Amino acid sequence: MLNFEYYNPARILFGKGEERQAGRQAARYSAKKRILLHYGSGSIKRNGVYDRVVASLKEEDIFFVELPGVVPNPRYSLAQKGIQLCRENDLDFILAVGGGSVIDSAKCIALGTHYQGDVWDYYLDNGKPVEHDVLGVGCVLTIPAAGSESSTGSVITREEGLLKRSYDGEVLIPKFSVLNPETTFTLPDYQTACGASDILAHLMERYFTQVPHVDVTDRLLEADMKTILYNAPVALREPDNYDVRAEIMWAGTIAHNNLLNTGRVGDWGSHNIEHELSGIYDIAHGAGLSIVFPAWMKYVYKDNIDKFVQFAVRVFDVQLPFEDKERIVWEGIRRLEAWYQSMGLPIRLSDANIPGDRLEEMAKKSVLHCEHVGHFKKLYAEDVHEILKLAL
Repeated sequence: MLNFEYYNPARILFGKGEERQAGRQAARYSAKKRILLHYGSGSIKRNGVYDRVVASLKEEDIFFVELPGVVPNPRYSLAQKGIQLCRENDLDFILAVGGGSVIDSAKCIALGTHYQGDVWDYYLDNGKPVEHDVLGVGCVLTIPAAGSESSTGSVITREEGLLKRSYDGEVLIPKFSVLNPETTFTLPDYQTACGASDILAHLMERYFTQVPHVDVTDRLLEADMKTILYNAPVALREPDNYDVRAEIMWAGTIAHNNLLNTGRVGDWGSHNIEHELSGIYDIAHGAGLSIVFPAWMKYVYKDNIDKFVQFAVRVFDVQLPFEDKERIVWEGIRRLEAWYQSMGLPIRLSDANIPGDRLEEMAKKSVLHCEHVGHFKKLYAEDVHEILKLAL
């Protein structure tokens, strides 16, 4: 286990009706009581979340400017509009109501409002230090998936060049996040499935590490993975099951608040590869990950076969003879693919109608601003190309 420092100050308000506290919480962090209300395409208006949140803001006499229109794989151009609105209206806080795309967009706006340059600078240089004031962000989560409600990260897609890039920094951790599982009852099945895939990927990215003696976080990761594997299919059958939705929502937050990253180095190669898929083809992130992750596993498992044996045995209950490690690993991958398919998710590029004519382009773009991606096994452009071919 490696030395580590863990810090996550996000306040979590979990449970039924908690979105009614959004205004009171925003008032704690907005000195001017002037905020940007940021959301997506309007589903929060159909399910009543918008009305409850707005009522809570009015109860606190908070002035707000609305910026709707966030789409999956949130766009840089809309974030630029948000930055301008915050500057023009002297706003000092952002309330994001929606899923990870809305929250990621809000974080980009928060990062860029007082920055004198182009906020895209940070997404091109993930290690760039922040030396200016960053607006606070609060969240009302309606789609468990990205974990952005308590994470350090933000992912944005720039239309020019079709580049999807991330920035991580403690300044982006939300001040508070409201999690009411009831708000997820009306999610379409495919969105529920993609969200579960995203959560599972966050866990697997951390799980596959070359750092030894991390059994505490291994066991926690395995428990969280099994929670998703069991509950997500139930949510498709019983969309109004509060207890199941609650398990998924809390698992998604725990998966990405970096508690399970302590003492170890995660991989993140699959995420970097998937960003090229969704950047070019605008595929849902969770669907892209269900394509990339099995292919990545098939390409890298020999670099630490015992870790993959452990995964297959502990997470998917593979009971084949332990001396046949290859069979155990491949059976674990097969069961993972079968789970994705049971959720209605693609496991091949062809399943998502993605042709194979831009594999080399995606491979090169994945390492455009870095030497390689991934830590479990360093992946260069030629490696990424081979992984994408395995995903055809």
